Amino acid sequence: MISAYIDRYEGELAVLLLGESMKKVNFPREFLPDDVDEGDYITLDIALDEEANKKAEEEALELLRD
Repeated sequence: MISAYIDRYEGELAVLLLGESMKKVNFPREFLPDDVDEGDYITLDIALDEEANKKAEEEALELLRD
């Protein structure tokens, strides 16, 4: 998991500072929980979606067969 600090909002984007190095990234505000605000800490969990990858590969192979 990655710790992130919500530095500020700029329109539809949230400026997040990630990890101990406080790497700045812009993140769509719509994907944040409604109850968070500037100055709050959140955690991000990024994982490989193996099921979605497999489905996309199968769909691509199906298109190649047609």
